[in-house]
Amino acid sequence: MNNSELEQLCEVAASFYARGYAFGSTGNISARAGNRVWITPTGQSLKALRPEQLACIDPAGHLYNENKPSKEFPFHLAIYCQRPEANAIIHLHSGYATALACLEDLDESQPLPPITPYYLMRVAPLGVLPYYRPGSLELARAVEKMAERHHCLLMRNHGVICCGATLSEAVDRTEELEATARLFFQLRGERMRCLTAEEIGEIEEVFTQKR
Repeated sequence: MNNSELEQLCEVAASFYARGYAFGSTGNISARAGNRVWITPTGQSLKALRPEQLACIDPAGHLYNENKPSKEFPFHLAIYCQRPEANAIIHLHSGYATALACLEDLDESQPLPPITPYYLMRVAPLGVLPYYRPGSLELARAVEKMAERHHCLLMRNHGVICCGATLSEAVDRTEELEATARLFFQLRGERMRCLTAEEIGEIEEVFTQKR
C-alpha cells in the first residue's frame, strides 16, 4: 500500500473515534494489499494514528516492521483467508451495535429486523458469534467458521466486525450496522413496520451480493 492509502486508513480510524464509534484504545482496523496486511497497533487509540505506527504482517502473522499489531490480528487474518475478495476489516465497540450484542433475548437467527433496504443491501445476513475472550484463538476460529457466509458479524458482549472489498465498503457496512441498531432501539416498544417478503425479495434480486 502506498502512503496515501495508509493515511486514509488512519483518517478512517480518527473519524470513528471522533464520532464516538471507538473510545480509549478500543477497536482495530486493517487493510490488505497482496501478501501484506496493515493493521492498527495494540494499545493505541484510533484518535490520531500515523502511517508509520501501523503494524505490517503477512498471512501467517509474521511481522514486516517493528510495530506490534492489535491482539485481535488472528481474526483479521482468518477473515482474509475465508474471503479472498476482502481487503479491509473494521472491528469496533460502537454503542448501539454493542448494546444489541448484550441483549439476553437476542434472536440470533435474525438479530436485526429488515427495517430498511440499506441494511439488507450492506449488512444482512448479520452473523452472531458467542462470547469469547478478546484476542483468543477460540475467537479467531469462531470468526473463521462464520466469515465465509457473513461479511458482518456481531460478537456477543463485545462489538462488531465488518469487512469489504475496499476500506470504503467496510466503512459503509460498519456505519449501516450501527445506524440500524440505533433505529432498532429507538423503535422498541413501537409498532414497527418491516419490509415485506416481496420487498425483501426485490432488494435481493436487484442487489445480489456474495454472502
